[in-house]
Amino acid sequence: MAEKTHALTALQGTEHKVLTYSPSQDHFGAHAAEELELDPASVLKTLVLTHERELAICCVPVDGHLSLKAAAKALGWKRAEMADPAKAQRATGYVVGGISPLGTKQKLATLIDASVADLPAINVSAGQRGLSAQLSPRDLAELTGATFAPISAP
Repeated sequence: MAEKTHALTALQGTEHKVLTYSPSQDHFGAHAAEELELDPASVLKTLVLTHERELAICCVPVDGHLSLKAAAKALGWKRAEMADPAKAQRATGYVVGGISPLGTKQKLATLIDASVADLPAINVSAGQRGLSAQLSPRDLAELTGATFAPISAP
């Protein structure tokens, strides 16, 4: 049985499914997609970016790559880089590999790759390794205050 996480608490009242799988030590999202037999284009990795003193969350399919340039532009930043893992963990309250865009400690600007906007369901970390939440992309955007933007690299 999975622990109750802040991400699962944030999902209360929203239609979703909780999926569990055996966690891995790396390639967390790709591993989740494989274990759960899901299309990797519908499984999102949650990445924390930084610019100066600001942090933001970007959700992109695990079979793609984040374009830092596109993300920075969508956030109105001059540039962006990946946040230090310890800083990401402090800001979100989740460990790397289990970072969810839902129920973060700090409210962070959030972007979701536009490629998933019209999918019937997407999967994101539910706040710990081995735990995933399946919900509509529109519900994820509403719950996180996210914007859809073309942030995947070709």
